Amino acid sequence: MSTYFVKEKGWRYDFTLKGIRYTETWFTTKKAARKAEAEKRKELENPKPLPESPTDMAFLDLVNLRLDHVKAYNSESHYTSYLYMGRRWVKLWGNLLCSEISTPMVQKHLINRRKVSPYTANQDLKYLRATFNFGIGQKLVDANPTTGIKFFPVEKKVKHVPTAAEIDKVIAAADPDTQDYLWTIRETMGRVSEINRLLWEDVNLSGRYIVLYTRKKKGGNLTPRKIPMTGKLYEVLKSRYEKRDPNKPWVFWHRYWSRKACKFCIGPYRDRKKFMKTLCEKAGVRYFRFHPLRHSGASIMDGNNVPIGAIQRLLGHENRKTTEIYLHSMGEMEREAMAVFERAREKSHTNPHTVTTQKKKG
Repeated sequence: MSTYFVKEKGWRYDFTLKGIRYTETWFTTKKAARKAEAEKRKELENPKPLPESPTDMAFLDLVNLRLDHVKAYNSESHYTSYLYMGRRWVKLWGNLLCSEISTPMVQKHLINRRKVSPYTANQDLKYLRATFNFGIGQKLVDANPTTGIKFFPVEKKVKHVPTAAEIDKVIAAADPDTQDYLWTIRETMGRVSEINRLLWEDVNLSGRYIVLYTRKKKGGNLTPRKIPMTGKLYEVLKSRYEKRDPNKPWVFWHRYWSRKACKFCIGPYRDRKKFMKTLCEKAGVRYFRFHPLRHSGASIMDGNNVPIGAIQRLLGHENRKTTEIYLHSMGEMEREAMAVFERAREKSHTNPHTVTTQKKKG
C-alpha cells in the first residue's frame, strides 16, 4: 500500500492506476488511510454502470419540440397543419407521458378521425408517427405506439382538373388585382406559398424569368428555381412593376388586421382560398382551388410532348413520381393501345375462327 505520514498533517494514500494518479490526504491513522485506499481501488476496478439516459417525457413537451423543429425546417403550411393536429392530440393525451400512450389508444383516435374521412385519419397517423420517430431520433423516448398501425384504404378518384376555358372564365370574373394573382399562378404553375413570398428582386424583366423559392425539399432548405416568363406573365408583371409602390418589396401584398399586434399591418398574403369558391360560382364552373392550376399546366405540357424532366424542374419536384401524379393528359400510347384493341375486337366479330386459332397458339 502506498501510504505515508506527513509530520503535523497526517496520513495519506497516493497511487497510480493505468497512468492516472489517485490521492487522498490527512487521515488520522495509517489504518484509516489504507482502508480508504483499498476502497478507492475497489471502486476503480469495479466501476458502477452509468445511469441510463431518460427515455420518456411528457407528451405535451414532445409535441412542442416537434412543432419547433417543423417551424424551423419546413414550410409555413406544413407547420400550420401540424399545429392543428398537435392541438387535437394534446386535448386527448396532453397530461400523459409518452410511454403511457398505447397503440390501442392511438387506433381508437384514428378510427374516430376516419369518420371524417380515411384521408384525414391517414394524415393524423402520418404526422403522429413522425412525432414519435422524432422523439426516438433525439433519444427522448424509446417506443412509437403507431408502429404496426396500417393506413386506412382510401377511395382514389380522378382529380378534377379545370379546362383552359374554365380557368379563363374564373379569371375573367375576378377584379384586376386578383386577375394578376391568378395569371401569375397559372403561367408559372407555382405553389401558392411561392407566389405569396414573391419579391420584386426575384423578378427579372430584362431576362424574362422569375425565381420561385420552395421549402418542399429534403432538409427543409429554401431552394430557388428559375421559371421563364411567358408573354402573358411578362405583360402582367411589367404592368404591376410600373405601378408598384417602391416601399413594398412584395409583388402581391395586402393590408390586414393583426390580432397579435392589435393593429392593421401590411405584408404578403398567407392564403387566399376563400375567394375561389365565390369566383367559381360567379363564373358558373365546378369549384376548384389554386393547386389544380399546377395540374392543368403540367397536363398541357405533357399532352404536347414536353419531356417529363423539364416538367419536373418547372414544378419544383424532387421526385419524378410526384410529377407523374400531375400528368392527367391521355397520351398517344394509351390511344394507340385502345385502337389496337378496337381493331382486334372488330376482327373477332368478322372472323371468330381466326381469333380462336390465335388464342390456342398463344
